[in-house]
Amino acid sequence: MLAIVAAVLFALGFLFNVVSTSVPTVINPTSLLLLGLAALALHQAGFGTATAGSTTRRNWGARRR
Repeated sequence: MLAIVAAVLFALGFLFNVVSTSVPTVINPTSLLLLGLAALALHQAGFGTATAGSTTRRNWGARRR
């Protein structure tokens, strides 16, 4: 999920950079790049994954036997 958020932030940053637009002074392509990198780092660390705390998917094969 966080990887999708990072991809959207990167796309918005790219579009803002291409059209040279800055909404307010806080939201510019550099801040979107840093937010995307933070979301990507959280995704790589395991936050926001669907199976991080779920044991149902891991034990599915064992229950079937």
